[in-house]
Amino acid sequence: FGFFLQSSALLALLPLIARKLEGGATTFTALLAAMGAGAILTALFLPRLRRGISRDQFVAWGTGVHAVAALLVVLAPNIWLAMPASALAGMAWIATANSLTLAAQLALPNWVRARGMSIYQMALMGGSAVGAALWGYVASLTTVSLSIAIAAVLGPLLLVLTRHLSVGGGPDADHTPVSPAGRAPEPIIEIAPNEGPVMVTIEYLIDPSTAAGFNAVMQKTRRARLRQGALSWGLFRDTTLPGRYIEYFLDENWIEHQRRLERFTAADAGLREQRLSFHMGPDEPRVQRYVGEPMATQHVEPSVGPAPI
Repeated sequence: FGFFLQSSALLALLPLIARKLEGGATTFTALLAAMGAGAILTALFLPRLRRGISRDQFVAWGTGVHAVAALLVVLAPNIWLAMPASALAGMAWIATANSLTLAAQLALPNWVRARGMSIYQMALMGGSAVGAALWGYVASLTTVSLSIAIAAVLGPLLLVLTRHLSVGGGPDADHTPVSPAGRAPEPIIEIAPNEGPVMVTIEYLIDPSTAAGFNAVMQKTRRARLRQGALSWGLFRDTTLPGRYIEYFLDENWIEHQRRLERFTAADAGLREQRLSFHMGPDEPRVQRYVGEPMATQHVEPSVGPAPI
């Protein structure tokens, strides 16, 4: 959202920049064509460039180069200098936008990728729409050059504020669907698909000296459970037996709990192996499933008596 918010300034104000260069429709379309040509040229070489440049570097350099290019376009005294700067802006824009889109696609598992990308597209379009209105308003209060300059400064500033975030994420998680290795005991009672909520508990017995490492793995487990659709998640330790932990998570109903098995990926299988490496019991961690019991509401008849005077 932040990148598209600030990068929309150049495109939104491009007609006014063309007028500033004492041009008309031809000047505007020439600048726009230069920007598109720069984007196409960069897109052709992106696979080769990615071999030596990470996504984080693409976003950082792309944001900085786009900010500089936008300033060059608005400060150029003629179209012959503005066009190369516009092409440079197109190069930086496509490199950054492509890196952000690729990161979003790789971060999402198959079962939720369509919904996740729709949210990403909403952020992209929303940032562009808000940015266009914002920078147009700023330009009406000040000047076109100052509005572009403020937007250009905002880009690197957002990079500094979000420096702890990463679109690289290290090695990409393997979201290939796999069948879960461990299975909970099959239910012996009738369970309707919409019955719920469903609570799952898993008992671990670990060496207390490895609690810190186990906790780190369970933090990853929490994110995985919630990604798979859990309503809540928790980890509790036994007050009488050091090293005994109970993990629980809650699914909305029985059918959602069954769908969890369809969302199990190779990355989840690897995470399960990490959890099992801490478990010291003779058998695998004990898994129990519980279904919410519907509570019948009692109807209390109103008392009948003489009307108050």
